[in-house]
Amino acid sequence: MPTSTTGTPAWTTSSTLDEIASWLRGGRQIVVLTHQKPDGDAVGSTLGAVRALNAAAQMTVAQAWYTGPVPAWLPWLAGTTPFRVLNQENGQAVPPPIEPDRVLITDTGSWSQLDLLREWLGPMRPHAAVIDHHVQGDGDVAPRRHIDTAASAVCQPVAALCVKLLGVRSAAELPQAVATPLYLGLATDTGWFKHSNVTPDLLSLASELLRAGANSYELFQATEQRDKPGRIRLLAKALSSMELFESDQVAVMGLTRADFHAAGAEPQDTGGFVDTPATIERVKVVCLLTEGEEQGQTVTKVSMRSKGGSGPTGVDVNEAARKLGGGGHVRAAGARVRASLAETKRRVLEILKEQL
Repeated sequence: MPTSTTGTPAWTTSSTLDEIASWLRGGRQIVVLTHQKPDGDAVGSTLGAVRALNAAAQMTVAQAWYTGPVPAWLPWLAGTTPFRVLNQENGQAVPPPIEPDRVLITDTGSWSQLDLLREWLGPMRPHAAVIDHHVQGDGDVAPRRHIDTAASAVCQPVAALCVKLLGVRSAAELPQAVATPLYLGLATDTGWFKHSNVTPDLLSLASELLRAGANSYELFQATEQRDKPGRIRLLAKALSSMELFESDQVAVMGLTRADFHAAGAEPQDTGGFVDTPATIERVKVVCLLTEGEEQGQTVTKVSMRSKGGSGPTGVDVNEAARKLGGGGHVRAAGARVRASLAETKRRVLEILKEQL
């Protein structure tokens, strides 16, 4: 097994989807996890996997666990699918008193995005598998890893897993209940099919999921057209804070805890904010900095988007995020920095100046 320079397993694929599907079929109590503050791809992949697992074998009981703020539409999408939003105490999530024999993790393989469950997940690692599409992660999170960095959304490999679990010929034959959250993951991770990560394979899968019964317009209405006034007030505050740097190539917005309070908004309400400044012609990178607190210490979350890829015409924001202790994709990445918003902004600008 390849190892990193630190001696831990390298962030590489170690298992095929066939192997993971076979391993999951042997489970009786399965928990499906994802990163904290789950987005559409995280929720879609976990719900799709749970529904497929519960439909594949009568003896299997699978459920999804979520940490951090969750989307307001989660209960609507989940319906009767078993899921829990875990409470937190002393910087750790509080899982229910069950001992699963399988743990499936989707859309992340980074300890930094699983740290709320680290105490619980640590002893469970021998019984865990990861399916992800990010270029960076921690190989010691799970011994079984399937990492498809060519996938635009993790719902692509998870859809293939569901096909194998249910023994159907293609995603077009998946149950509607499985196809629906998977389609949402594809749509949200590509900005409803408008970002640069839209590929022929992704659109082919989206077509199959529509044939299986996913309702694109219903999903769009339920997830993208249900904003509360507080979110719009917060967006106005973010845009009013916007500053341009490096000859208008970098747009930076900042939101403090006081801004959230004044707007009557929550941390999960910032989804999609980074897309608006990207409409400025010269802007290559957008950064949204949001101030928070963890265990009494100020933490600033960094969300970065690049309009171009790596090379002379774009910025690799995954590389920028890695220098801040985070990661992600070439065009979309983030980090959580234990520093004030002002200090984090200074560090972000230094890093981006080097890359530009």
